Amino acid sequence: MRIVSTATLIFIFWFVLSGHTSNLLIILGIASTGLTVYLSRRMNIIDAESYPFHLSFSLFRYNLYLFKEILIANIDVIKRILSPSVAISPQVTELPASQHSDLSKVIYANSITLTPGTVTLELSGGKLKVHALSHEGIEDLEQGNMAKQVPEDKDHIS
Repeated sequence: MRIVSTATLIFIFWFVLSGHTSNLLIILGIASTGLTVYLSRRMNIIDAESYPFHLSFSLFRYNLYLFKEILIANIDVIKRILSPSVAISPQVTELPASQHSDLSKVIYANSITLTPGTVTLELSGGKLKVHALSHEGIEDLEQGNMAKQVPEDKDHIS
């Protein structure tokens, strides 16, 4: 199942980027996808960590949530830059990484970094060291809403 899904995703990616619809180029795209999957399988790099297929649907829903959070954070950062009355109070704090698998912890840490105004400085064990542009940014993270939304990789609990 993992190989079929990987091949399908690679072909879709190729098709979207190339935009070619002639029969010859479609056949060549399928052939190059097949060769890529064959070589990847032979090098043993298609595994649960390279693409967690079992999390695909959860990740899709999470990406929608993350996109919304990124938009909200962008607006907040723009307000702080353009309005001198909105305080900037940089802070560094430690947050618990409540996720059970390493993959879920990394998704959470990267999500914090993708959100404007916050950066994950360190992920160590069950703790995240986070820098935020404002006290409100830290408070939002401490509430744990983002941490609860992160899909959990139950197959690879550390």
